[in-house]
Amino acid sequence: MTDSTALAEDLPDLWTHEPHVHLAFKPGDSVAAIDTRATPGFRGSKSDAPALQAERNERFAVLQEKLYAASRAGDNRKVLVVLQGMDTAGKGGIVKHVVGAANPQGIRYASFGKPTEEELSHDFLWRIERQLPTPGHIGVFDRSHYEDVLIVRVHDLVAPEVWSTRYDIINDFERRLVLDGTTIVKVAMFVSLDEQRDRLAKRLDRPDKYWKYNPADIDERLLWPKYQEAYQAMLERTSTDWAPWHVIPCDRKWYSRLAITELLIEALDGLDLSWPPADFDVEAEKKRLAEA
Repeated sequence: MTDSTALAEDLPDLWTHEPHVHLAFKPGDSVAAIDTRATPGFRGSKSDAPALQAERNERFAVLQEKLYAASRAGDNRKVLVVLQGMDTAGKGGIVKHVVGAANPQGIRYASFGKPTEEELSHDFLWRIERQLPTPGHIGVFDRSHYEDVLIVRVHDLVAPEVWSTRYDIINDFERRLVLDGTTIVKVAMFVSLDEQRDRLAKRLDRPDKYWKYNPADIDERLLWPKYQEAYQAMLERTSTDWAPWHVIPCDRKWYSRLAITELLIEALDGLDLSWPPADFDVEAEKKRLAEA
């Protein structure tokens, strides 16, 4: 099987269908009803994950290199990955264990925390636009512009008449990105409160993980009903034909990593990438090299 084989033909047998079939947010889906321990579309088990992850990481790395190589020949296309989820959902693990399999030369990573004073002095998309991927790159947003309809809404940081207009602004923004050659992969990562408690407890048990612990995470847990409402509205208002949301159950880290890897492979495969041809005489260069 060559590395240009379409995903539908290249999908490992452990998946029943391409993951987007199971994971794409659909009208009527409920955030409150998400089974965070589920493994939609995957017929394997945790024991299958290590070998499969390694295999699919190699596939992803080849496609990412093709995207980067194509840009050197003038191809304008790029990919933006949006990772949105509560603390401990596993965003950092996706960056490390999935995106980290690719050549860092072609990756642009950005994490969006509390806005700085400078950022607050601009429109909410200002800091986002400054971190967008350039041609040939995969941009990875650890949190994103969606903070401005999630945490801003939950904590009443701006008036409802302000954040309520941002859904349409975001949709228009993402449409412009797509028209400019960006493929957007949006994943909403959900972890149960029980699993989140266990993961926070592990951070408190390990001195090497203290730096990842934030006491404010406890306060955020108490606001989960408000966050559910905010996530529900986000998914309903901003899952579009040009930038659909995918809902990822994240209690099983091995599954969420496999699922997001497949979504990335699918997105890159959809670009029908190929290696750029040489812009020089290959045989002549071989002869010159042999004589040098």
